[in-house]
Amino acid sequence: MILFEFEYPLAFILLLLIVCVYKCPKSLKEIIFPHTHLFSMSTSLIQKDKLFYSIILTLLITALASPIGYDQKSSSKRKGRDLVFALDASGSMAESGFDGENAQKKKFDILKDLLKEFVSKRYDDNVGVSIFGSYAYSAVPLTYDMPSINFLLDFFEVGIAGDSTAIGEGIASATRLLQKGEAKKKVIVLITDGYQNSGAISIKDAVSDAKKLGVKIYSIGVGKEGAYDEKLLALVANETNAKTFKAMDAATLKEIYEELDALEPSSVRSQRYLNKQALFIYPLAIAALLLTYILLKYRSEEL
Repeated sequence: MILFEFEYPLAFILLLLIVCVYKCPKSLKEIIFPHTHLFSMSTSLIQKDKLFYSIILTLLITALASPIGYDQKSSSKRKGRDLVFALDASGSMAESGFDGENAQKKKFDILKDLLKEFVSKRYDDNVGVSIFGSYAYSAVPLTYDMPSINFLLDFFEVGIAGDSTAIGEGIASATRLLQKGEAKKKVIVLITDGYQNSGAISIKDAVSDAKKLGVKIYSIGVGKEGAYDEKLLALVANETNAKTFKAMDAATLKEIYEELDALEPSSVRSQRYLNKQALFIYPLAIAALLLTYILLKYRSEEL
């Protein structure tokens, strides 16, 4: 549903100037509206010159009030969740053959492409990204700005956090991001293709801290069976009342994202407009056309 409103409605107070078009003394009118000689001197009840001035002034003030259109205005009860993706960027994610239709593409690049498609539909979620390898770091803080997430994902490459796999660090980093969120429901989507072989934080401790915050951890094992710690991922999900998934290939991973898309919403605070479009250009353009018409008419009369 397309909605419409003005960002600066107080600008319409300036419409009082239209009264001056009809009521102000000539000397004052010439100060506020110079070049009145461009109009005809008709003395009809609604003179054409005054009507044109009124219309143009109204259009300019409307543009100044900054009209906007948007698909949806979120309120203090906007539905969604705090959702952080903990992405494995270790050396093994550089392997190819994960996508049958694009055999040369790296697993990590496929993961990013499908993640972009997923987050582009998360209009109500506050999404963040944590990257882990030998260590972990918060790559994207929680945000509603999905285009920015998709833009930043292009900068992440395999090995950016080292070639080893510190799953505990990844969970801990994602949990730190969630601590700054305000949603009642908090979710981590943990995606890895390996075993814990690095990091100073144990998976047990990381999961324990996440549980204290009420976080659900959905785990996704990427690759063939035996390539990742299936039992561990299942334990992590079960400990947080979530679910674990197996992504044997790109098609399966896409199906998993579709299932994650059905997570229950919760309330978060936001005052953001969705698909906001500035519309001031339209009244401004009409005002410019009317002014051009007046100038051309005056010039033709002079000739």
